[in-house]
Amino acid sequence: MQNHEKNLAQQVADTILSMITVEKAFLPGDKLPNEIAFSAQLRVSRTTLREAIRILASHNVLEIRRGKGTFVAQRPDHEHPIDFNELSKTRPNIKALYELRLMVEPQIAYYAAKRATVPELALILRYGKEEERLIRNGEDRTQAEQVFHQAIAKAGHNEFVERLMPMIYEAIDSGVRLSEQYDTVVQDTLRDHRMLMEFLEARDALGAKTAMELHILHAMRGFGIVED
Repeated sequence: MQNHEKNLAQQVADTILSMITVEKAFLPGDKLPNEIAFSAQLRVSRTTLREAIRILASHNVLEIRRGKGTFVAQRPDHEHPIDFNELSKTRPNIKALYELRLMVEPQIAYYAAKRATVPELALILRYGKEEERLIRNGEDRTQAEQVFHQAIAKAGHNEFVERLMPMIYEAIDSGVRLSEQYDTVVQDTLRDHRMLMEFLEARDALGAKTAMELHILHAMRGFGIVED
Protein backbone atom coordinates (compact mmCIF):
# COMPACT_ATOMS: atom_id res chain seq x y z
CA MET A 1 0.00 0.00 0.00
CA GLN A 2 1.37 3.42 -0.96
CA ASN A 3 2.05 6.09 1.66
CA HIS A 4 -0.97 8.17 0.61
CA GLU A 5 -3.28 5.17 1.01
CA LYS A 6 -1.70 4.29 4.37
CA ASN A 7 -2.21 7.83 5.61
CA LEU A 8 -5.83 7.83 4.45
CA ALA A 9 -6.48 4.50 6.18
CA GLN A 10 -4.99 5.89 9.39
CA GLN A 11 -7.21 8.98 9.13
CA VAL A 12 -10.25 6.75 8.70
CA ALA A 13 -9.13 4.66 11.68
CA ASP A 14 -8.88 7.86 13.74
CA THR A 15 -12.38 8.88 12.61
CA ILE A 16 -13.87 5.52 13.63
CA LEU A 17 -12.00 5.65 16.95
CA SER A 18 -13.44 9.10 17.58
CA MET A 19 -16.94 7.78 16.76
CA ILE A 20 -16.40 5.10 19.43
CA THR A 21 -14.62 7.01 22.18
CA VAL A 22 -15.89 10.58 21.82
CA GLU A 23 -19.19 10.55 19.95
CA LYS A 24 -20.32 7.22 21.45
CA ALA A 25 -21.87 6.34 18.10
CA PHE A 26 -20.85 2.73 18.74
CA LEU A 27 -20.67 1.10 22.17
CA PRO A 28 -18.75 -2.02 23.30
CA GLY A 29 -20.36 -5.04 21.68
CA ASP A 30 -22.01 -3.03 18.88
CA LYS A 31 -21.68 -4.25 15.33
CA LEU A 32 -20.36 -1.77 12.76
CA PRO A 33 -22.44 -1.12 9.62
CA ASN A 34 -21.76 -3.39 6.69
CA GLU A 35 -18.76 -2.57 4.55
CA ILE A 36 -20.69 -1.04 1.64
CA ALA A 37 -22.82 1.22 3.83
CA PHE A 38 -19.98 2.23 6.15
CA SER A 39 -17.52 3.05 3.35
CA ALA A 40 -20.23 5.19 1.73
CA GLN A 41 -20.92 6.94 5.05
CA LEU A 42 -17.22 7.70 5.53
CA ARG A 43 -16.76 8.54 1.83
CA VAL A 44 -13.83 6.21 1.32
CA SER A 45 -13.18 3.08 -0.70
CA ARG A 46 -13.91 -0.34 0.76
CA THR A 47 -10.19 -1.13 0.55
CA THR A 48 -9.33 1.89 2.70
CA LEU A 49 -12.07 0.99 5.18
CA ARG A 50 -10.77 -2.59 5.47
CA GLU A 51 -7.26 -1.29 6.23
CA ALA A 52 -8.62 1.14 8.84
CA ILE A 53 -10.52 -1.69 10.50
CA ARG A 54 -7.39 -3.83 10.46
CA ILE A 55 -5.47 -1.05 12.23
CA LEU A 56 -8.10 -0.77 14.96
CA ALA A 57 -8.38 -4.53 15.32
CA SER A 58 -4.60 -4.73 15.86
CA HIS A 59 -5.05 -2.36 18.82
CA ASN A 60 -7.98 -4.41 20.22
CA VAL A 61 -10.46 -1.61 19.57
CA LEU A 62 -12.42 -3.68 17.07
CA GLU A 63 -13.03 -7.40 16.84
CA ILE A 64 -13.48 -9.08 13.45
CA ARG A 65 -15.72 -12.14 13.67
CA ARG A 66 -15.50 -14.25 10.55
CA GLY A 67 -18.89 -14.57 8.89
CA LYS A 68 -20.57 -12.25 11.41
CA GLY A 69 -19.01 -8.82 10.91
CA THR A 70 -16.92 -6.30 12.84
CA PHE A 71 -17.73 -5.40 16.42
CA VAL A 72 -16.51 -2.86 18.97
CA ALA A 73 -14.44 -4.87 21.42
CA GLN A 74 -15.87 -5.53 24.86
CA ARG A 75 -13.77 -4.30 27.79
CA PRO A 76 -11.83 -7.38 28.93
CA ASP A 77 -11.65 -8.47 32.57
CA HIS A 78 -8.02 -7.43 32.93
CA GLU A 79 -9.05 -3.79 32.35
CA HIS A 80 -11.37 -3.72 35.36
CA PRO A 81 -10.28 -1.72 38.41
CA ILE A 82 -7.58 -3.34 40.55
CA ASP A 83 -8.31 -3.86 44.22
CA PHE A 84 -5.82 -3.03 46.98
CA ASN A 85 -4.71 -6.67 47.35
CA GLU A 86 -3.39 -6.60 43.78
CA LEU A 87 -1.37 -3.39 44.07
CA SER A 88 1.76 -5.00 45.53
CA LYS A 89 1.92 -7.40 42.60
CA THR A 90 1.31 -4.64 40.06
CA ARG A 91 3.76 -1.96 41.25
CA PRO A 92 7.01 -3.53 39.90
CA ASN A 93 5.63 -3.71 36.36
CA ILE A 94 4.04 -0.27 36.69
CA LYS A 95 7.38 1.19 37.77
CA ALA A 96 9.21 -0.17 34.71
CA LEU A 97 6.44 0.90 32.35
CA TYR A 98 6.27 4.41 33.79
CA GLU A 99 10.03 4.75 33.56
CA LEU A 100 9.66 3.93 29.87
CA ARG A 101 7.02 6.63 29.58
CA LEU A 102 9.32 9.12 31.28
CA MET A 103 12.13 8.26 28.88
CA VAL A 104 10.01 8.56 25.75
CA GLU A 105 6.82 10.61 26.04
CA PRO A 106 8.21 14.07 26.95
CA GLN A 107 10.22 14.05 23.73
CA ILE A 108 7.16 12.82 21.83
CA ALA A 109 5.25 15.86 23.12
CA TYR A 110 8.15 18.09 22.05
CA TYR A 111 7.96 16.93 18.44
CA ALA A 112 4.15 16.87 18.40
CA ALA A 113 4.12 20.57 19.26
CA LYS A 114 6.43 21.21 16.31
CA ARG A 115 5.00 18.81 13.74
CA ALA A 116 1.27 18.34 14.38
CA THR A 117 -0.94 19.29 11.48
CA VAL A 118 -3.96 21.48 12.17
CA PRO A 119 -6.37 18.47 12.07
CA GLU A 120 -4.03 16.42 14.31
CA LEU A 121 -3.85 19.21 16.86
CA ALA A 122 -7.63 19.60 16.80
CA LEU A 123 -7.99 15.85 17.43
CA ILE A 124 -5.57 15.97 20.40
CA LEU A 125 -7.55 18.82 21.96
CA ARG A 126 -10.83 17.05 21.29
CA TYR A 127 -9.69 13.86 22.98
CA GLY A 128 -8.23 15.81 25.90
CA LYS A 129 -11.48 17.68 26.49
CA GLU A 130 -13.45 14.44 26.29
CA GLU A 131 -11.22 12.90 28.95
CA GLU A 132 -11.76 15.95 31.16
CA ARG A 133 -15.51 15.46 30.81
CA LEU A 134 -15.27 11.78 31.74
CA ILE A 135 -13.13 12.52 34.81
CA ARG A 136 -15.49 15.24 36.03
CA ASN A 137 -18.46 12.90 35.55
CA GLY A 138 -16.73 10.03 37.34
CA GLU A 139 -16.86 7.85 34.22
CA ASP A 140 -14.28 5.38 32.91
CA ARG A 141 -11.56 7.22 30.98
CA THR A 142 -9.28 4.31 30.07
CA GLN A 143 -9.81 4.45 26.32
CA ALA A 144 -10.04 8.26 26.23
CA GLU A 145 -6.64 8.64 27.89
CA GLN A 146 -5.11 6.09 25.57
CA VAL A 147 -6.35 7.80 22.41
CA PHE A 148 -5.26 11.21 23.78
CA HIS A 149 -1.67 10.00 24.14
CA GLN A 150 -1.93 8.05 20.89
CA ALA A 151 -2.93 11.21 19.02
CA ILE A 152 0.07 13.06 20.48
CA ALA A 153 2.40 10.22 19.44
CA LYS A 154 1.06 10.20 15.89
CA ALA A 155 1.47 13.97 15.67
CA GLY A 156 5.20 13.50 16.35
CA HIS A 157 5.48 11.79 12.94
CA ASN A 158 8.11 9.22 13.85
CA GLU A 159 7.47 5.65 12.71
CA PHE A 160 9.75 4.10 15.33
CA VAL A 161 7.91 5.82 18.17
CA GLU A 162 4.65 4.37 16.89
CA ARG A 163 6.14 0.87 17.29
CA LEU A 164 6.75 1.61 20.96
CA MET A 165 3.19 2.73 21.60
CA PRO A 166 1.70 -0.68 22.51
CA MET A 167 3.95 -0.71 25.59
CA ILE A 168 3.04 2.89 26.34
CA TYR A 169 -0.65 1.95 26.11
CA GLU A 170 -0.12 -0.82 28.64
CA ALA A 171 1.41 1.70 31.04
CA ILE A 172 -1.43 4.15 30.47
CA ASP A 173 -4.14 1.53 30.98
CA SER A 174 -2.45 0.22 34.14
CA GLY A 175 -2.07 3.77 35.43
CA VAL A 176 -5.72 4.61 34.85
CA ARG A 177 -6.82 1.51 36.74
CA LEU A 178 -4.49 2.31 39.63
CA SER A 179 -5.50 5.97 39.74
CA GLU A 180 -9.04 4.94 40.65
CA GLN A 181 -7.58 4.28 44.09
CA TYR A 182 -5.77 7.65 44.26
CA ASP A 183 -7.89 10.79 43.91
CA THR A 184 -4.82 13.06 43.91
CA VAL A 185 -3.51 11.31 40.79
CA VAL A 186 -6.82 11.90 39.01
CA GLN A 187 -6.81 15.59 39.94
CA ASP A 188 -3.17 15.91 38.84
CA THR A 189 -4.15 14.36 35.51
CA LEU A 190 -6.82 17.02 34.99
CA ARG A 191 -4.38 19.85 35.63
CA ASP A 192 -1.45 18.28 33.79
CA HIS A 193 -3.43 17.45 30.66
CA ARG A 194 -4.88 20.95 30.56
CA MET A 195 -1.37 22.43 30.78
CA LEU A 196 -0.10 20.01 28.13
CA MET A 197 -2.92 20.93 25.75
CA GLU A 198 -2.25 24.63 26.22
CA PHE A 199 1.43 24.22 25.33
CA LEU A 200 0.61 22.04 22.32
CA GLU A 201 -1.97 24.51 21.08
CA ALA A 202 0.60 27.31 21.44
CA ARG A 203 3.19 25.23 19.54
CA ASP A 204 5.50 25.57 22.55
CA ALA A 205 7.67 22.46 22.19
CA LEU A 206 9.73 22.92 25.35
CA GLY A 207 6.61 23.70 27.36
CA ALA A 208 4.86 20.57 26.03
CA LYS A 209 7.91 18.46 26.86
CA THR A 210 8.02 19.81 30.42
CA ALA A 211 4.27 19.38 30.90
CA MET A 212 4.41 15.74 29.81
CA GLU A 213 7.36 15.05 32.10
CA LEU A 214 5.54 16.62 35.06
CA HIS A 215 2.40 14.64 34.24
CA ILE A 216 4.26 11.33 34.34
CA LEU A 217 6.26 12.25 37.45
CA HIS A 218 3.10 13.32 39.30
CA ALA A 219 1.54 9.93 38.54
CA MET A 220 4.67 8.05 39.64
CA ARG A 221 4.84 9.99 42.90
CA GLY A 222 1.13 9.44 43.47
CA PHE A 223 1.61 5.70 43.06
CA GLY A 224 4.73 5.71 45.24
CA ILE A 225 6.95 4.35 42.46
CA VAL A 226 9.30 7.27 41.82
CA GLU A 227 12.88 7.19 43.08
CA ASP A 228 14.17 10.18 45.07
